[in-house]
Amino acid sequence: MAENNQKNQDADDVVFEAELDSDNAKDPAEMIKALKEKLKVSQKERQEYLEGWQRTKADYANARKDEEKSRAEFTKFSKEGVIRDILPALDSFHIAFGNKEAWEKVDLNWRMGVQYIYSQLIGALENNGITLIEPKVGEPFDTQRHESIATVPTDKESENHTVADVVQKGYSLHGKIVQPAKVKLAEYTA
Repeated sequence: MAENNQKNQDADDVVFEAELDSDNAKDPAEMIKALKEKLKVSQKERQEYLEGWQRTKADYANARKDEEKSRAEFTKFSKEGVIRDILPALDSFHIAFGNKEAWEKVDLNWRMGVQYIYSQLIGALENNGITLIEPKVGEPFDTQRHESIATVPTDKESENHTVADVVQKGYSLHGKIVQPAKVKLAEYTA
């Protein structure tokens, strides 16, 4: 490749030397004018090549950033399947804790052990991006975070389309809803 470039350069030099040798054909002013024109063309081509190279380099850098971002997103949500498999166990903990009467009858040491296991499980999930969605009674119903499983009539218009009861807590993974909270929706009846 370098040999071809050298040959092309030599060929240009030969043409230039031939022009210099033929003093009779052109006067020096015309030769300078021709050389200036050739220099302008060369500089223009050089600038076009430089700009093209810079655009390509920028496109490559942007493509790499997009690829890294895509990989990070994939990695962030790749755990979703495993986490979905663990959620029923968490729901069982919540059901057990929610039955106050039965829970209070269990031996205190055993309850403390179960609560410790639950806190370890919640801690591990939080370290991996899981957030518990715990709606409060009376808060506005949000179709993104809540799933209505029933309606409860209310005679107060201010309670219309609010959470009347929380049946099951929800979960999100890095802000993406994995399991919406299951709630009963208050519905105003006049």
